Amino acid sequence: MKYEIFTDGACSGNPGPGGWGVLINGPDGARDLCGGAPSTTNNQMELMAAIEALGAVPDGAEIRLVTDSVYVKDGITSWIKNWKRRGWKTAAGKTVKNIDLWETLDAACARHTVEWVWVKGHAGNPGNEHADALARSGMEPFCNN
Repeated sequence: MKYEIFTDGACSGNPGPGGWGVLINGPDGARDLCGGAPSTTNNQMELMAAIEALGAVPDGAEIRLVTDSVYVKDGITSWIKNWKRRGWKTAAGKTVKNIDLWETLDAACARHTVEWVWVKGHAGNPGNEHADALARSGMEPFCNN
């Protein structure tokens, strides 16, 4: 089955309250997902959006995952190979941040065929804008307004 998925993360303060949002366009139509955490970072929410998205579709899916996060796209398509080879260390020898989330995302990717696509955020892409709105909705319960 083919899916086009848009993901986004949001954070008020960094760290601070955060949210993630996912728009899944698939064979059965469109579906929205969102959630959040009281104390997190933007990068953690970007990773959570991708993890939640991949977990929400049947194993073996063919996915075009669209993100505005260079961190997530480059991390999963390029950097992760060397991180794992070096025992989860960066090129500078420092421990990779968010290892638990990277390991979870890596395992989720192994269950699917994923094409990763980067788009510029807040640039009028309808799917990305929708995912951004969902991420802000996911963050809202954790913000003190």
